Order: sequence, then structure tokens, then C-alpha cells
Amino acid sequence: MAIPVVEPERYAEQLAAKRDYLESTFAAFQPPALEVFESPPGYYRQRCEFRIWHEEDDLFYAMFEVDPENPKNKRVIRLDQYAVASERINQLMPQLREACLRSDELRRRLFQVEFLTTLSGEALVTLIYHRPLGEGWEREARALEVELGIMIIGRSRKQRIVLSRDHVWERLEVDGRTLHYQQVENSFTQPNAHICQKMLSWAREVTAGHQQADLVELYCGNGNFTIALADNFRRVLATEISRTSVASANVNLEANGVTNAQIGRMSAEEFSQALKGEKAGRRVAEMALDEYDFSTVLVDPPRAGLDAQSCEQLSEYAQIVYISCNPATLAENLTILTNTHRIERFALFDQFPFTDHCECGVLLKRRVVE
Repeated sequence: MAIPVVEPERYAEQLAAKRDYLESTFAAFQPPALEVFESPPGYYRQRCEFRIWHEEDDLFYAMFEVDPENPKNKRVIRLDQYAVASERINQLMPQLREACLRSDELRRRLFQVEFLTTLSGEALVTLIYHRPLGEGWEREARALEVELGIMIIGRSRKQRIVLSRDHVWERLEVDGRTLHYQQVENSFTQPNAHICQKMLSWAREVTAGHQQADLVELYCGNGNFTIALADNFRRVLATEISRTSVASANVNLEANGVTNAQIGRMSAEEFSQALKGEKAGRRVAEMALDEYDFSTVLVDPPRAGLDAQSCEQLSEYAQIVYISCNPATLAENLTILTNTHRIERFALFDQFPFTDHCECGVLLKRRVVE
């Protein structure tokens, strides 16, 4: 893996290359013109993790660059600053390193540091160790929280010490509204908050006009889309398998005053079985599936995309919003979905400038049979 090199003067060039790649990859589907949503060229990641490398009396943040000809050969890259990470992370990096250099309790067998920040500057730092953490560590870590204005979590084998709290509160501005999101340590959140705001606005635009029908959402995470789209529909049923994310999604529904959405804890496969009447039990009964009239499904799957059975299930909905972090698996899934649906909107969200990563959004509507 190559470490991204931020060159703001070349941002337009790299974005054009991604546009060309997507237009070429999806040309066979004859999509409409690609909508391109650009990111700030640097300081865009609100969360990052670094290994800590110890050399005699020194320590520093490190990432590893893999030799493509010999994947077992990894080169240690020292990072004193990281232009990909948020400005708050870059501010904290030297301050935290200096604190660890002057404290044996904080530095001894420190293995990894994880930063989680927000657009407003909130910061949660997780320090991961290869040793048990005791009262001495906790005392110095609490002092460091005050000194740097951050929250700290200490982790080691079978230990997780939360000094203040285990989450930050992100505030996203979407279509003139401020949306509040609890983002919990060590759980998935959208890393590029600037692009996330644009992605949510796009999703609201393409699903407008369905207030008399319902939305079903698969892989809802902490309710990122659920919160933003709830007022576009009569009701929303969202599903997620991660217990932590479900708990956070419910907190976020309450924080945003959303009363027409329900979060069900189950996998996409289990939900598909429940819709077909092949799965019963308390969780299925609580969903009261018979009361919904789903016009739209939103899916934001992992990089592996959807299996054929899940694609067949999606084909039953009049409207599909597919958010993809992997164009290759999106293209595979579209070979099935476009048998019944046509692509109405197609978007590129540049989540990770100066990498090959492309985040896509596709709106599909059922074809009219003549």
C-alpha cells in the first residue's frame, strides 16, 4: 500500500482521472452524466491510526509501505505530520509525541495511536499498549487529557479504560440543517466529513417526493443516512448487524428528534429471509413488516458488495439507492440490477483524494414494462 502524497496543485488532475475511470468502467450500463463531488485536497480525514515506532530514546508515528514486488517486504515510513489527516489531528500529533517522550508511563510499550476528530475540533485519542495499564498510567493520561483538551481511551489485552467518554459528537450541515451524530471509538464512521455532507445532500435530493411511502435501509451503521433521509419518507426501517452501531444509531435518532425510524439488529441476509417469511422470532415480530409500504431501498454494503440473492431482493423495490465503496463489485451487482432497473443518477464522491479509491452513488428506478 502506498502512502498518499498530497499535492493540492494536482488535485484537479487526479479527480479527472477518477472521472475517466468510472465513465469507462460503467459505459456499458449507459448511465447519465457523472456527477462529481470534490473533496478538500488535504486535511480531509477525521480519523486516522498510526503505529508507534520506538528507536532507542525516540519514538514516532509510522506507516508501512509494501514493496509490490515482494509483499512481505515492508518499509517503515516516519510521519511527523500527515497532510491527509484533519488539521486537528496534525495539531495533536507533535503534542502527543512530546508528552510520550517525557513520560515513561505514557510511552512504555505504546504500540498504536488512533485519532477520531470532528469538524468542530473534538478529539478522542486511543492509546494501545502491549502491557497492562495501571493507576500510574491513568493518572498521567488524565493530566494529558486536560493539557491537550482531548479525551483518551487506553487499550491493552483484555483492558479498555475510558477516561472521559468513548465517543465524539459530529455536527454535519446538510441542506440548511445541522445533523448530530454520536461517533463511537473503534466503530465505522465516514472518514471524510466534508464529502459525507455532500453525499447526504445528494441522497436527500434523489429520494425527494416519497413522503407517502417507506424506506428500507441495509447496512445503516450509526444511522448516517437514516437521520438525513427520515423526513423524505413516511417511515424508515434500517438494519445493521453491529451491536455498537445499532446502539449509536438509536442514540442519534433521539438526538435529532427523528420519530419515524426504527433500527433492527440483523444482517442483510436475515432481513431478506424475514421479508420472505422464512425467518421468525422476536426481532422480526418487533419490526411489524406488514405495516410498511417500501418504495425505496438504500444499501451501503462493504467492499465485497452484494451477493446475487441480495441483488434479486433489491430488484423487488421500485427505487434503489446504492452507495458503493468499490466500483468493481458495484459493476458486478449492476449486471443483475439493470435487468429490472435503469440508472437515473450516477455520482462520484471523492472520499480519499490522492488514492485510487472511488466512492459511488447510483440511483436506479424500475423499468416500465410496455
